Amino acid sequence: MTDGETGRVFRLAYVPGVTPAKWVNVWTERVPDVPISLLAVPAAEVVELLRDGGADAGFVRLPVDRDGLSVIPLYVETTVVVVPKDHAMAAAEEVAVADLADDDVFHPLDDTIEWTARPGRPAFTRPATTADAVELVAAESGLLVVPQSLARLHHRRDLTYRPVGDAPQSQVGLAWRTDATTDLVEDFIGVVRGRTVNSTRGRVTASPAEKPAQRQERKPARSGSGRKAVPTTGRKKRGNRPR
Repeated sequence: MTDGETGRVFRLAYVPGVTPAKWVNVWTERVPDVPISLLAVPAAEVVELLRDGGADAGFVRLPVDRDGLSVIPLYVETTVVVVPKDHAMAAAEEVAVADLADDDVFHPLDDTIEWTARPGRPAFTRPATTADAVELVAAESGLLVVPQSLARLHHRRDLTYRPVGDAPQSQVGLAWRTDATTDLVEDFIGVVRGRTVNSTRGRVTASPAEKPAQRQERKPARSGSGRKAVPTTGRKKRGNRPR
């Protein structure tokens, strides 16, 4: 940590459905002198927040506009359909996109799944948020297809969800402003990537054209005295000097 970062708070944004607790716990253990501040941000607003310097890093749903940002993809989520508990699909273990063809399916304005063709029939409205769409599903006005974490986030006792095996999936990644890659950001990247405390954080990287292993191979080996080691292959053995 640099002197300029002493006493700082690390600001971490996250979009709905992402649970950052496990990474926050590791951070608290490793960097106890820098508290972490969590910012819950709508998926449509997190990129601008990062660009404006409102957060040091953030969990986003990919794809995002990467202009000025560095992004590390982390994991892919299962896509599910949210249905009333008495809906026919509730009896299935898994459904396909084709199974939704005769149902009205809501497409909220904050949807983060990239569809080439939206499933089902267009519902009578486009809800502003996923939370609004869940309310409409509970009113039996249609169905909703979302990443599984959002179905869990908006869980209701009168609703359930089932995996949609052939649907596009949502990916979660860590993003930060490229020109603001501080040591604290590097520390958090190490936490997210599961690096140990003693592992290299990658603050100094080799150029793409030359890997560290390649550079090491070209360095002459040295003996313990600091002098260049001389290959022994082919060297003639000398006998004992005559006394």
